[in-house]
Amino acid sequence: MNQKPFPKLISALPPFEGPFDAHQLLADGCKVLFASYPAGTEIEPHTHPTENCGVITVGELIMFSSGKESRYGPGDWYYLEPEQEHAARFEVDTSEIEFWFNA
Repeated sequence: MNQKPFPKLISALPPFEGPFDAHQLLADGCKVLFASYPAGTEIEPHTHPTENCGVITVGELIMFSSGKESRYGPGDWYYLEPEQEHAARFEVDTSEIEFWFNA
């Protein structure tokens, strides 16, 4: 990414242990991730036991779920039920804030 996607205070948070670059803020009953995905990143179909929502801050998320493709740009929010299968693709450098709520 050409620019820093998050302020220094956010970038200083502990790293998320997962298949993408993110910093996490732990809260009771929820993980908050500040995630960055380089252009060309693809995430295979999967599920989470958590109820997830997120907002795109830079770039675009292309999500596949329930047989449908949806596109989310800066300021757009998405929502996923627990165990809802989904996949994602990022054609441009993208950053988002993700909320993973315990179900």
